Amino acid sequence: MARPKPVTFDKLKIVAENRRARFDYYIEDTFEAGLALQGTEVKALRAGEASIAESYAEVKDGQVWLINANIPEYSHGNRLNHEPRRPRKLLLHEREIEKFVGAVERKGMTLVPLMVYFNRTGRAKVELALAKGKQNHDKRASTKERDWKRDKARLMRERG
Repeated sequence: MARPKPVTFDKLKIVAENRRARFDYYIEDTFEAGLALQGTEVKALRAGEASIAESYAEVKDGQVWLINANIPEYSHGNRLNHEPRRPRKLLLHEREIEKFVGAVERKGMTLVPLMVYFNRTGRAKVELALAKGKQNHDKRASTKERDWKRDKARLMRERG
């Protein structure tokens, strides 16, 4: 029987990526969520300016919010500009939100944004992951494994 393929989302232009999240957390499950944005936020994202390195998501009153994501002010936005680090609402189905609530409260998991991107229809999306934090010894093991893979590839290249 064939192994099922992992879910891939339709990504056209990646704006921001949280590469550190895969090192700091065990990624259990990923979801695609829409972003409720203001006009100048979309323009700043299209210009490729965003940072989700220190951001996370939390569930409040049955809604999921993206906290601490930085979308800098748009250069031509004048007085209509947005606040760069404001909480942004994530658009998800109720079933997904209930799944998040259960995982966060009972299993002690975290909601971590992995990347912000535009899909084929031009909508801004966030790839959100249910993740469990790694201990320091786990991080050392993954660093050791990554270094071994790099050395192995180098050895295979040299020997032909």
